[in-house]
Formats: sequence, C-alpha cells, structure tokens
Amino acid sequence: MSQDTIKKISGVIGIFLVAGFVLGLAESISSGAAGFWGGFPFWVICLTVLPLIIYDFWDTCYRKK
Repeated sequence: MSQDTIKKISGVIGIFLVAGFVLGLAESISSGAAGFWGGFPFWVICLTVLPLIIYDFWDTCYRKK
C-alpha cells in the first residue's frame, strides 16, 4: 500500500473519530444540566472547528502542491 493511501485512510478514520467524539460531547452537554442554550456555544465551536479539520485533511491529501 502506498504512503498516500495510508494517509487518506487514516485521515478519514481520524475525522470520523474526532467528529463522533466532539459531536457526542456537544449532544451530551446540551441534553444534560446545561440545556440547549447552555450547550449552544459549544455547538457553535464544534461546527466551526469540524470544517477546519476537513479542510486540513483535503489540503494534506488531495490538493496539488
């Protein structure tokens, strides 16, 4: 298997693990004692950071340099 293929596979796995953890944490905060409005700032942060993670993956694996 080539180095590029390994980068792509591990990047996709990493994105899914980080997204699952962060979104699960955000859901847990919102459904717990904090309520929706208490967890809303964390949701905003999550939905801002996740596209940055995906962009970095694209920049690393697919963008022609």
